[in-house]
Amino acid sequence: MKRPFTRFLFLSLLCLSFALSGRAADSKPNFIVIFCDDMGYGDLSTFGHPSIQTPNLDRMATEGQKWTNFYVAACVCTPSRAGLLTGRYPIRNGMTSDKRV
Repeated sequence: MKRPFTRFLFLSLLCLSFALSGRAADSKPNFIVIFCDDMGYGDLSTFGHPSIQTPNLDRMATEGQKWTNFYVAACVCTPSRAGLLTGRYPIRNGMTSDKRV
């Protein structure tokens, strides 16, 4: 009685380990966040700007995804950068947009 359950458990774990071993390395996504000041998404040639040429960013956009909406936690760059880097609201970090830092 004990032996069939042990065999079933061993075969189940063996199959599960083979099923999960190949997918862990392939499923990791790569994210590149370009955080710049005073630039709109229409300022890149991949979004149709006629005079600015950005071939490397164009290649990254064709191989990946292009996002046009991004929301920041504050209207100026320092609190927004603090919020992006820490994952917290700028007020929680002591970075507010109404004071000089």
